[in-house]
Order: sequence, then structure tokens, then C-alpha cells
Amino acid sequence: MTALEARKLAEEEIKAGKTPAYTDLREWLEIVDSLGELKKIDGVDWNLEMGTLAELVARESKGPDPAVLFDNVKDYPRGYRALFAQNASFRRMALNLGLPLDLSGLDLVRAFRDKLAAHKPIPHKVVKSGPILENVLSGKDINLLKFPVPFVHELDGGRYIGTGCLVITKDPEEGWVNFGTYRGMVHDETSMGLYISPGKHGRIQIQKYFDQGKRCPVIISVGQDPVLFMVSGNEVDYGVSEFDYAGGLKGAPVEVIEGKATGLPFPAHAEIVIEGFMEPGDIQKEGPFGEWTGYYASSIRPEPVVRVQNIYHRNDPILCCARPGRPPSDYSLAKCFVKAALIWDQVEKAGIPDVKGVWCHEAGGGRLLNIISIKQRYPGHARQALVAASQVHAGAYLGRYVIVVDEDIDPTNTFDILWAVATRSDPVESIDIIRRCWSGPLDPRIQPGKKGFNSRALIDACRPFEWIKDFPPVAESSPELREEVRAKWKKIIEG
Repeated sequence: MTALEARKLAEEEIKAGKTPAYTDLREWLEIVDSLGELKKIDGVDWNLEMGTLAELVARESKGPDPAVLFDNVKDYPRGYRALFAQNASFRRMALNLGLPLDLSGLDLVRAFRDKLAAHKPIPHKVVKSGPILENVLSGKDINLLKFPVPFVHELDGGRYIGTGCLVITKDPEEGWVNFGTYRGMVHDETSMGLYISPGKHGRIQIQKYFDQGKRCPVIISVGQDPVLFMVSGNEVDYGVSEFDYAGGLKGAPVEVIEGKATGLPFPAHAEIVIEGFMEPGDIQKEGPFGEWTGYYASSIRPEPVVRVQNIYHRNDPILCCARPGRPPSDYSLAKCFVKAALIWDQVEKAGIPDVKGVWCHEAGGGRLLNIISIKQRYPGHARQALVAASQVHAGAYLGRYVIVVDEDIDPTNTFDILWAVATRSDPVESIDIIRRCWSGPLDPRIQPGKKGFNSRALIDACRPFEWIKDFPPVAESSPELREEVRAKWKKIIEG
């Protein structure tokens, strides 16, 4: 299907109230453009200007933050493009997941939760051909800087080709394929460094190769279906391939091609794919890089080097980028949404009843400040929800504060959350601390060189269960009275 055909079909489906389907990033972009959520910018400089423009769009746009597609980048031919903020709106995340486009906030989280309840991984499908094979570069033709790789933040240690990416590895003992979003810095035309936080599946797999004295095969996809990036940046159960998980979300197998050098799978409809090996002891300095916490938190550190064997790319390739940084960023909203749904799902699977909502606050980058709403059913229910939300897989890494509120509090409403903390909690009775929790070098509160532990504050902002019926009632009109008065005085209220 041509881009024009994809756009016309998408427009017809949207008018009919349907969520359009798409097969690759280019069809996705046509749909996003038809929704009015794509900003095209020509003539930008890859050196700081691209990253700063992405920051300004994320902070100053009126309405939903658009996806930003840069073309005619300084020093690069027209058609070699870079895409930022692909998942920075509720409508685009709904599009990725095939959910209704009019959903947002907690309603979209609930819809995603319903999808997760019925979700089953669909094994990926190996194919022999795909658009990604339009260009295959090896030997002297390898050049990572053939693409408009941005120098994103002013204090970065170099140009980062791996930000909106999938880093694909395979467990040498158990045989399952993992991919995750781990940052990648260009060292030179034929090599790049990877930083992967301790405890992440990719790092565990790489270390297994190194412990055996073997080189580790790796593939980095830096342009692909946005739903793959959405899956890549979040926690999927150990032993489950993200390709298969994404297939379950899409309702069809993800088509993959096996790399010439490594045999690892990569998306057949990807835009740019890098293939290579990491050798034990082959390390170079990587960093710093402005991260999702809002800080250059991991400093400069020795990290494994990928020696590139092959580069695959489509004609007129699109480099997918993310600009993490001080929230809100072009990366933060998607993380909040997906993380909230995953924590909600995992907390319920841990046996916590009557969860009414979960939200991961954007100010915490989708990890550091998480809120869970429950309808209290028994003594200790609130504390149980707090502990579970802080330690399930999706909530355990680099958390900081978890707040539990009653079901009358919207966990996405910052004012209401603070009101509940201010009026329903007592500092002595309502706050618990868990120590020595899972964190890592990206945590700005951990002193450089120290071990990756942090603590969690669990704040119970619910009415005390033992006298919940005697707790003072909220001083506001009943919903029924509000609707009656609103109907009578609608013109005055809206006018």
C-alpha cells in the first residue's frame, strides 16, 4: 500500500469511528498526520538544535504534543529523517494499541488493562525479505554517522544513535530473545557504546556471554513500529520475548528477519538496524547523557563496545529518537501511561482486590512517583496495595514514592492527591519506609560510585480503615445535586 493509499484509508476509518490499522512506521506517520498530530520541520541542525526543538515542542505545544519529523537536516541529504516524540500523546498510544482514539488519561489506562487481561503472546514470524533489506552495508561501507544522529543535550558525552531504539539480545543458556530500550552512543563510524542498567534483562544476558568468555551478538533497531518502542521501554516478564508480547498486542505475529552475522531477529519493516558483537573486556567510556529523571545522572563510565558488522536500512530512512530530560519530555507521557497499566495488572495478579486506578506521575518520569487508588475492604488493605505497587516488576526499578488513595480520589489529579495526603494521612502513622530497593546509576540521589540501592516511601493517604465510617464527610455537593443545578444554570456556568 502506498503512503497516499494508507492515508486515505485511515481518514475513512477515522470518519467511521474506527481506529486505523497500520503495518509500518510510514503508514503510522500518514495516520498521525491525518489526525493533525505530526509537525514537519526542515533545515534543523543535528548539533543541539534538533534536541532543543524537541524539548520546546514537548513543553510549549498547545494541545496534544505532536510527533516531530525532521528532514533536510544539516550535513545530510533530504529524505534522511529523524523522528521524535512518536508516543507523546494519548491518541497516538491508542493508535498503537488499536484502542478507541477518543480515550485519554485513566480511561485509556483502563482500556489497556482490559486488553492486557485477554493478552497472550503471539510468536514472531521469520521471513526472508522485507523493506529493511533495501540497503545492506558491510565492511568499508559501514558508517553509523550516515544517519542524522543528534547531539541531544549540551552536556552529553557524544552523539546518541540509540534513544528510541530496541537493543536485541538472546539468552545463551535459555534461548529466548529479549529487546529493551538501552541508550547507545556513537564512538566512531564502526562502533558504539551501550549503557544498560543493572538488573535489566539485556544486561543479564550480555553478562552470561561474558562470564563464559564469549562474545555477545547484538542488534540495535533505531527505527521501527512505535508499538515496539512502547513495549521495549517497559517491563515484560522474564523469559517472554518482547517480539511475541508485541504480537499479542497487535493481534498478529511481528515479522522478523534473521541477521547475516548474528542470526538474531529484527523487524522486517524496520527503518534502520545495526548488527554487531560485544567482546568481553572491550570497553570504552560512555556518557554522560541527559536522562528521564531530568539529570545527567550516570556520569561517565566504562561500558561494552559494539563492533558493527552490518547496517541495514530502508531508502530514505527514518531514525527514531527520544529526548529524555527534565519532565515533561517527549518520552515521559508514554512511560506514565504504559507503566500505570502494567503496575495495575501486576498488582491485581498479586491478589490485591478492588484497585480502582493507577497512575505514574509524569513529574516522576513514570517511575519515581506512583499513585494507586483502592476501595478499602479490610484492615491492612491500603498497606498491602502500597507494598505490592512498590515491588511488582513494573514498579520496582528506580521507584521513590508510592501513594495510596481512596476510590473517590482521581490518581491522575495532582491537586486531589495532595489534598488527600494533606487531610487523610498522619506523618507518624501513615508513612512507611522500605530500604535497600532496586535502583541504579540513573538515580540522581545515589552518590556516584555507590551501590544501586534506594529506599521507598509508602504514603497511606486513605481514610483510616478502623474508623472510616466516622471520618468527616467531604464538603461538596452530591453528584445528583450538581447535575440538577448544572442543567438549570448551564448557560451561566459555561458562559
